[in-house]
Amino acid sequence: MAKTQIMVVEDESIVAEDIKRSLQNMGYEVPAVLSSGEDAVKKAEELRPDLILMDIVLRNKMNGIDAASHIRSILNIPIVYLTAYADEKTLERAKITEPFGYIIKPFEDRELHSIIEIALHKHGIERKLQESQQWLATVLRSIGDAVITTDGEGRVIYVNPVAEAVTGWRLGEAKGKALETVFKIISEETEEEAESPVNKVLKAGVIVGLANHTLLI
Repeated sequence: MAKTQIMVVEDESIVAEDIKRSLQNMGYEVPAVLSSGEDAVKKAEELRPDLILMDIVLRNKMNGIDAASHIRSILNIPIVYLTAYADEKTLERAKITEPFGYIIKPFEDRELHSIIEIALHKHGIERKLQESQQWLATVLRSIGDAVITTDGEGRVIYVNPVAEAVTGWRLGEAKGKALETVFKIISEETEEEAESPVNKVLKAGVIVGLANHTLLI
């Protein structure tokens, strides 16, 4: 079984070597130790490591948060921040990049190992969820019935191609809108707006069908 590859981005050479040695003693492989955000972005694309340990404060123009933001925008690689600065402002900036953890320097090997394993586990779960969502989206795109999905508050999440044709709404336009805006139904007999069955489903948690003599407008 291949070893987990962890890339280290730390501009203090002694600290970087200590981290590398600790990781290797834990059984991880360290394909690269880098000191700048710019190099981190390039190497991440080249090596595709399983995880990146990123120091927040780097001496060059691109700091750790900027480097992490760029990497996360193009690659699905979990990042754990290393920092000696635990102030609220720094952590708020770091949160935007959706890191998989933080560890405050100096730290013990057992702390580092725990955070890495938790980050890898969390990333594995997220990857499986993404794969399931992609599979479901493929199924919904390919079936012949119109399908609209909503969140718990009745806002549109997904519209398949058949539903786009039926409602006249493209997914990009419908996403986030109230279902009643996209899926308007009236009573064929009274020509008055009918209550959406989705509201009943969300309130009662039961399966509800359209009432008889209902028209989509």
